[in-house]
Amino acid sequence: MAAATTTTTTTTKPPTNPKPPKTTPPITLPHHPPSRRHPTPWYHPLTLDLLADIANRSLLHPFIACLIPLCLRAVGTPYAWPRFQAACAYAIAVTLWTLVVHVAGRQHAFGAARAVALGEDEVVVVTGGAGGLGALVAEVYGMRGVSVAVVDVVDGDGEGDGWEEKGVAYYRCDVGAREEVEAVYRRIVDDLGTPTVLINNAGVVNGKPLLDLSPAEIERNFRVNLLAHFHTLQTFLPGMLNARNGGTVVTVSSVLGKVGAACLSDYTAAKAGLIAMHTSLQAELRQSSNPGAKNIRTILVTPGQLGTQMFGDLATPSGFLAPIVEPVQVAQAIIKMVDAGEGGEISFPLYARWMEWMNVLPSGLQWIIRGASGVDSAMLSFGVDMNKKNT
Repeated sequence: MAAATTTTTTTTKPPTNPKPPKTTPPITLPHHPPSRRHPTPWYHPLTLDLLADIANRSLLHPFIACLIPLCLRAVGTPYAWPRFQAACAYAIAVTLWTLVVHVAGRQHAFGAARAVALGEDEVVVVTGGAGGLGALVAEVYGMRGVSVAVVDVVDGDGEGDGWEEKGVAYYRCDVGAREEVEAVYRRIVDDLGTPTVLINNAGVVNGKPLLDLSPAEIERNFRVNLLAHFHTLQTFLPGMLNARNGGTVVTVSSVLGKVGAACLSDYTAAKAGLIAMHTSLQAELRQSSNPGAKNIRTILVTPGQLGTQMFGDLATPSGFLAPIVEPVQVAQAIIKMVDAGEGGEISFPLYARWMEWMNVLPSGLQWIIRGASGVDSAMLSFGVDMNKKNT
């Protein structure tokens, strides 16, 4: 027998301000079409980085290396056979290399991971976030419900428009001006809370030979590409030191800061200064008596040629050795490391990670390698194209 002849419908309204989940959402990057402007051959995907990645996931992976002696034993290979002993030695070497260099060495250099509470205590600030790499990072955090602020000199009625729909707060600010940085910091604290993740990404490029640069262009380059980092760090870092879970500082430099290039004397000088400044900051945090310093993580980003508007007209000299790096690849690496609360260095493509070793070579050999790479001739062509645009 039915208990009642009428049906009651109850409608439950969702809470107006649902609390963000404590679990970290997966990294999903918005779709941005590749920004290369130069036609690429059919074999373009075949690069040195791809071959190295395959090796790291196969022969150089500890699991695969340890599997080799097990397979030899499965087919009855005696312990005393040189083939089996060589396989065991190889497995031990690969495993120790992974544990010592990639795990213990990384933790000793950059410290243990800090606790990250995305959606609760973390506030992300991205300078130069109106386009390119910075916009990608900001959009991802905005879609995931994280409090994120984009700081850029672009007018809010222009490229900065539409950030609200993406869950991002936009603040117009010239990061090269100390007063504006301090003012925008106070606004962000009032609107979102104390910033805990600072991604210094703003940058400009002139692309001219040294003798063609005007004093105003030189001053603007160093103001945006170098001095802005000092302004933001001196303004934002004290709040991170007092934050419960500390904070993360991301410095976006360039591999050109390690080698220099023609027509980029001002740009590479600033990027080299960033690398030195970042290393000094890391050393100061390790030696600091402030208890909050142990919870500050630093990430240095030194990519090769990014497929962004800044270097969109530059044809890469070698697609195999030095492929164009898509911003989504760098953005994903930054987000992954920030989410994990880790510090470290992000370098793409593969050659960018080994560029310092060039300095140990004889000077003559260094210039032979530079000439073979074609970096200077490519930058000269880039400088000519930049001058044509500006005239």
